[in-house]
Amino acid sequence: MKRQFAVLAVAGLTLGLMAALGSAQMDKGSKPSPPAKATCALGDGKTITIDYSSPRAKGRKIFGGLVPYGEVWRAGANEATTFVTTADLMVSGTHVPAGSYTLFAIPDKTKWTLIISKKTGEWGIPYPGTDSDFARVDMKVSTLPSAVENFTIAFGKAPKGCPLMMEWETTRAWVEITKM
Repeated sequence: MKRQFAVLAVAGLTLGLMAALGSAQMDKGSKPSPPAKATCALGDGKTITIDYSSPRAKGRKIFGGLVPYGEVWRAGANEATTFVTTADLMVSGTHVPAGSYTLFAIPDKTKWTLIISKKTGEWGIPYPGTDSDFARVDMKVSTLPSAVENFTIAFGKAPKGCPLMMEWETTRAWVEITKM
């Protein structure tokens, strides 16, 4: 009986150790730019959902460095950043019908351009080109009081919609989005 208990105890400890080591290996192999999501509820069951990958600054110079000014950027990492709306929208004064799109951005020091692309299903780069653009809209830019380590896309609150905000390093770029 003591021998059976000892064998079970050793087997239990071995399984526990293997599980702990396996978990540590998974943590080491986790994506450096994990998936993230931003959702806005527009009322009447209508939503906007953005799926993206959230890279980390890791002490690097981001805007004007890793992400050059004046060049198209995939607004995240890894797979393309998707923008799905179940309602017709006005994005900074531009009508965007319900549907699926891909987002890109052109960062600059004082103004960004948000690119809403008709092409979907592609990897994050290369940018598919202006012939795939549905719209380009201006984004406003402000400086954050402290640095943001993880690139973040979020929606704010507004009476008729959800302002879209992109934040990273000490930069916030945003654009008004309202339901039609």
